[in-house]
Amino acid sequence: MPMEEHRTIAAISTPVGQGGIGIVRLSGRDALGIAGKVFRSPKKKSIATTPSHRILYGHVVEPGTGEIVDEVLVSVMKAPGTYTREDMVEIHCHGGPVPLRRVLELLLHNGAGLAEPGEFTRRAFLNGRIDLAQAESVLDMINALTVQGQKAAMSQLSGGLSEKITAVREQVIELTAMVEAHIDFPDEGMETLSLEDMLRRAEVITGKLKKLIDTSSYGRILRDGLRTAIIGRPNVGKSSLLNALLEHDRAIVTEVPGTTRDVIEEYLNMGGMPMKIMDTAGIREVRDMAEQEGVRRSLRLMDEADLVLLVLDGSEPLHDTDRQLIEKSVPRNTITVMNKCDLPDRAALHDKSIVKISAKDRTGLDALKERIADAATGGHPVSAHSVVTNTRHVHALEKTLHSLESFQEGLSVNTPPEFLSVDLRAALDALGEILGATTPEDVLNRIFSTFCIGK
Repeated sequence: MPMEEHRTIAAISTPVGQGGIGIVRLSGRDALGIAGKVFRSPKKKSIATTPSHRILYGHVVEPGTGEIVDEVLVSVMKAPGTYTREDMVEIHCHGGPVPLRRVLELLLHNGAGLAEPGEFTRRAFLNGRIDLAQAESVLDMINALTVQGQKAAMSQLSGGLSEKITAVREQVIELTAMVEAHIDFPDEGMETLSLEDMLRRAEVITGKLKKLIDTSSYGRILRDGLRTAIIGRPNVGKSSLLNALLEHDRAIVTEVPGTTRDVIEEYLNMGGMPMKIMDTAGIREVRDMAEQEGVRRSLRLMDEADLVLLVLDGSEPLHDTDRQLIEKSVPRNTITVMNKCDLPDRAALHDKSIVKISAKDRTGLDALKERIADAATGGHPVSAHSVVTNTRHVHALEKTLHSLESFQEGLSVNTPPEFLSVDLRAALDALGEILGATTPEDVLNRIFSTFCIGK
């Protein structure tokens, strides 16, 4: 349902459950007054007259009966120096669900409306404190799986990505002004010098866009994790490798083929990079229907995963299944792992790209982790402060790049400036979608609906 921008909103901003402290938050023009109706200070201090960014001690009470609901600290923050640029109050209660719920209900009964998901951050965006890219990074901060992912989100929240997008957008605006000058003054014509200048400027912009887009693969990994499938025939040590990487026994390990029948998933922090590692059923010809389904899922994951760890048993000669899996693997996203290097080598594979390990003895794992990190970054060091992590941003950058390439092509064949201007305007709109300057209302609704209530 559409939000009323002028209503005062309230919500519990801390996770559901028991904790030392819980916070109920208000924002809006009546926030101070509504909070004042339910707050009592032993020293008779008033929320309305308290200077901004001060904390008051007291109690939340039932206004009609004077019953004390909770002992609290109240943070008073007055516009415009707040998260939403509106008057805000945060009531720090005891962290149980009952006191938090009772405090929230009192605020709602005294004039506040229940906040919708992401409504506090949406107000920060609508009131101009942050742009849309920064607003989206708030959710990335909350959902960050590793320190590197958190650093990437913090960089975007601080405006790192927005500064780059704004700089590119300014360059496109300058290019648009040059083209539209020729539309306003057609008698001047488009001289060769100006054509060369516009082409050079467009090439500089497209180069910057390509660099940003190229970071998105690593950015997606920082945000969602590197989907890594451990593949191989039964009893080569797939589950042992999973346990070795996790440094605890997550998967059952036996000498009985087919022990792992379903995909086991775990998240692993690989040097600051989140890794979603999946142990799969051993691939072989089977008649058991449950194991058949496990094998089918294993083969599907081999095609869908970002990275495949193809595990071979170095203590045995290669099987036909091993050879089939090697042929099926794609070198760019497969690391071949020769397990059981603590035993005599009978596999007779001498490819230098193969990583030799012993999952049992935990040897060779450091070399394997280095190869995994190289696979995630393409072998090039990437700073978490300069990556694009959001799929929506990637699509907008790709639309911008397409429009600019169309503009360059039009320049080369002397397309009339009116048509060139259309391409540049499309590029500006696409960049504006990232910052929120040209983002449709339904897209905004979809973005903020993914936030939790209270943020």
